[in-house]
Amino acid sequence: MPDNLVWLLWALGFLAIWLAVFVLKRGARKRMLWASVLTMPFGLTEPLFVPEYWNPPSLFDLARRTGFDIESLIFCFAIGGLGVVMYDLLFKVEHEQMSAVEKHHRRHRFHFWALLSPFVLFPVFFFTGWNAIYVGSGSMFLGGVAALWCRPDLKKKIWVGGAIFLVFYFLYFFLIDLITPGYVQQVWNLPALSGILVVGVPLEELMFAFTFGMLWSSYYEHLSWYRIKSIPKAS
Repeated sequence: MPDNLVWLLWALGFLAIWLAVFVLKRGARKRMLWASVLTMPFGLTEPLFVPEYWNPPSLFDLARRTGFDIESLIFCFAIGGLGVVMYDLLFKVEHEQMSAVEKHHRRHRFHFWALLSPFVLFPVFFFTGWNAIYVGSGSMFLGGVAALWCRPDLKKKIWVGGAIFLVFYFLYFFLIDLITPGYVQQVWNLPALSGILVVGVPLEELMFAFTFGMLWSSYYEHLSWYRIKSIPKAS
C-alpha cells in the first residue's frame, strides 16, 4: 500500500466503525452526531503535532507541506462519536435529567470551568515546551479528574470508559501495524518521545487513547446535566 494512503485508511477505518455503531445503536445517534461535530474541529490542531510528534504522508502531501490534512478531520469526527458511546456498547445505559436540587449542589459551582478545563489547560501547558501529545493527554486527564470531582456519580463511566477506549484503540492500532509493518518507525518521531512500543504501538498513543476515553465517555452527561439511571436487576 502506498504510504500516503495509510493515514487515510486509518481514518476511514474509524469512520466505518462509526457508521456501523451509528446504524446499530439508534438511541445513541443524537449523542454521536453531537460529539463528532464538536470533536471534528480539533483535527485543525494537526500543525501542533507535525513534525514534532509524527510526520505522516497524507493526501496531496498536505500534512508535510502545510501541517494540516483531511485525514485528521475524519479521524477526529469518528473518534468523537465513538468515544461518547463506547461505554454504552458494553453496559446498559439509560439517562434521566438531574433535579434542580442536584444541580445546585456545591460541587457544581465550578461546573462550567470543569467542562472547559481541558481546553483551557492545553494552551497553558503547550508553552512549557512539552511535546503536544503529552500536553493533550495531560489536559484530558486533568479534565477527567475535574469531571470526577464535579460528578462523582460518573466515576465508573469515566474510568471504565477510558479503559474501554484504550483497549479498542490498541487493537485497532495493532491491526493497522500488522498491515503496514515499519510505518510507526517511519512516521512517528520516536527519538522525541519515550520510544517505548507496546507490541508495536507507541506508548504515547495509548496515553492519548485512555485519557480521551476517560474525558469523552462522560462529557455528554456532564454537559447536559444527565445522570445514569439505576436499572433494577431482573429477579
